[in-house]
Amino acid sequence: MSSLLNIANPQKTSWQVNFARDLPPYLDSVITDWLLQSPEILTCLTDMYSSPLNIVWPHTVANNLKAMTAVTASFGIKSKFYYGVKVNKSQALLQAAVSAGAGADVSSLQELHDAIRAGCHGVDLCATGPAKTRDFLQELILKGARIAVDSYQELRDIIELAQIWRGNFEKISLLLRLRPDANRSSRFGMLSHEIIIALHSLADNKHLELAGFHFHLSGYAPETRVSALLDTLPLITYARNLGLDPRIIDIGGGLPVQYVENQCYKTWLSSQKFADYRTDKIPACFYPYGGELNAEQWLTVFLESQNSVGDRISDILCKEGLTLCIEPGRSLVNQSAISIFRVCRVRPHTNDSSVIFVEGSSFSACETWFNSEFLIDPIHLRSSNHAQNHSPGKAWIAGHSCLDEDIITNRLISFLDLPQPGDLLVFVNTAGYQMDLLENQFHRHPLPTRLTALMNPSNKLMFTVDN
Repeated sequence: MSSLLNIANPQKTSWQVNFARDLPPYLDSVITDWLLQSPEILTCLTDMYSSPLNIVWPHTVANNLKAMTAVTASFGIKSKFYYGVKVNKSQALLQAAVSAGAGADVSSLQELHDAIRAGCHGVDLCATGPAKTRDFLQELILKGARIAVDSYQELRDIIELAQIWRGNFEKISLLLRLRPDANRSSRFGMLSHEIIIALHSLADNKHLELAGFHFHLSGYAPETRVSALLDTLPLITYARNLGLDPRIIDIGGGLPVQYVENQCYKTWLSSQKFADYRTDKIPACFYPYGGELNAEQWLTVFLESQNSVGDRISDILCKEGLTLCIEPGRSLVNQSAISIFRVCRVRPHTNDSSVIFVEGSSFSACETWFNSEFLIDPIHLRSSNHAQNHSPGKAWIAGHSCLDEDIITNRLISFLDLPQPGDLLVFVNTAGYQMDLLENQFHRHPLPTRLTALMNPSNKLMFTVDN
């Protein structure tokens, strides 16, 4: 670990911070103040650690968790949030989540070991992913983690391992993953009749304990979670009639993040044209970057939703004595990272647009690899070494690899001043499945450095390498 304090700017260059006009992002106030007051520190960090550079901000994780738990507490229900470790490779963000009281949802041996290193133990560890290997299952059992069983075949593996390792644990805590009828084509989870078979196996096994039921759905609609939760209620009754004692409903993730203001986002979507993209094509779908609901509002809508006779979901949970478990992904790391790319070359592309080449690749800003776009505008740090006359322009952004598909944004971004070599482009809110999901060492470039921003006892920011 290395600490960087009171960094000077040896080049004596001043920097102008330009915010975009089309899709300006929401930005945490601590990060905003730092960018505006100390842009030279960011440029010095980029000089030291190269481009692209990722900086994570752990304080945001505790803020996000506090906001979500406040919602569930206001309804008087028991709840437990698990940090989805897959969302980002940062140990600092994982540590922040665990320190704030979250559990950890792990999907591999490596994620499990990192969660334990962060201080997470026992049923604060949960594994909800599909097709778990026997080695992974064995380690989960020995560490006392809770396992969401994805299939009856996986349950059979657990039963066999329980026989081998009996005496090394009290009981193995299990959730059964439901595949709702509305999602019959999914490859995840068990249909209701398969759940029934699994329940009978659990009722006859003294080594296994049914903690409850789990589902994880695609998309971000609270209505689909309401429907799936209601589908689990007959299974809860069936399980209790077998003498089992399910006490958990785990609804997975899918709580949305607002990256940009809703009206701004709707205006962009309604007015965008083919010519706004260098491909002359508008992507078929986007993440709801400026959706109607943030995570807390989504939770409120979910808990206020009613069944066919008017019972609220929150009241059903209380009546049945159920704890609501949730594994947020990007909503727990909302505002938790920024990614900095240094401009290395700018050249005309068409009569009315340019292409900006940056040091780095789209593997570190990966939305275009999913045939979509990261619909927020970057912040432009402009060097005072450039001519002072304003030169506005539209440009798309490319990586510096040999792949023609290495595009960070196909969308033409409107810049107040067209970036020049040496300038920095700062993408914000990149912690959630963006900055490191596909990162690699193509062309043998080193992986981007990840720094952690922390406040020292003097209330000044310091930066350490997050490893």
